[in-house]
Amino acid sequence: MLNDPWIAALVALFLWWFSTGAILVAVRIADRRGLRAGHMATVAALPMLGLGVWGIAATADHATPGAVYHAFLSALAIWGWIEMAFLTGTITGPNRMVLRRGVAEWERFIRAWGTIAYHEILLTGATIALGLFLWDAANPFGFLTFALLFAARVSAKLNLFLGVPKINTEFLPAALAHLPSHFRHARLNWLFPISITGLTLAVGCWLALVATSEHLSGTIGFSLLSAMTALALLEHWFMVLPLPDEKLWRWMLPAPKPEMTKTTTEDAHGL
Repeated sequence: MLNDPWIAALVALFLWWFSTGAILVAVRIADRRGLRAGHMATVAALPMLGLGVWGIAATADHATPGAVYHAFLSALAIWGWIEMAFLTGTITGPNRMVLRRGVAEWERFIRAWGTIAYHEILLTGATIALGLFLWDAANPFGFLTFALLFAARVSAKLNLFLGVPKINTEFLPAALAHLPSHFRHARLNWLFPISITGLTLAVGCWLALVATSEHLSGTIGFSLLSAMTALALLEHWFMVLPLPDEKLWRWMLPAPKPEMTKTTTEDAHGL
């Protein structure tokens, strides 16, 4: 059954929803107990990172449908741990201050970069490491999955910085309470059409590879990538269209803390 490309797409859809929800639940529970609990939750989740790294290494030389699924799950595990480390405030950036008003655009960019610098450096390093390790490997889908998530995330963050109509901050924990001040509400920005076009073309390319792949492992792998890219495209549209995407996970989350610790502004650069 798992050899059907439609099933592979459904698997990707479920894993996207489930893994996002699981991380949000863990972060929300830790957030209710304070910043230290967030750090402890990140440390406790290290086995997930270890399993992801092991899975990438174990499947690199195996071009079977099962190995492709395993590599896909392993990439999600590595990605999920890094995202959890960010959402718990464990690995973010040197700037944890609310952006003051009237800041020049170049300084706004520096300060915004400072809020996520360590996280982005870690993601970039992980992407490069996976690319080098899986160069010419029989099963490159772990790298392709991670690289896709990385590219889509960079695009989303740049769009939030440049300005989009709809910004959902409902799931941000107290450790990241300063982040919304670095976002911008706007009707549209110059990057958004480029992002949408690029993701749409990527979906088309993956689907073409699904149709022309001579091996079942390739069909499954490109089906997974097609579905994940389509979901990334949908997430970009969520920043523009008035759709209640937060309802996908809100029902499973415990109530947030009654009061969120306020973060004050300070003249601190993010470098």
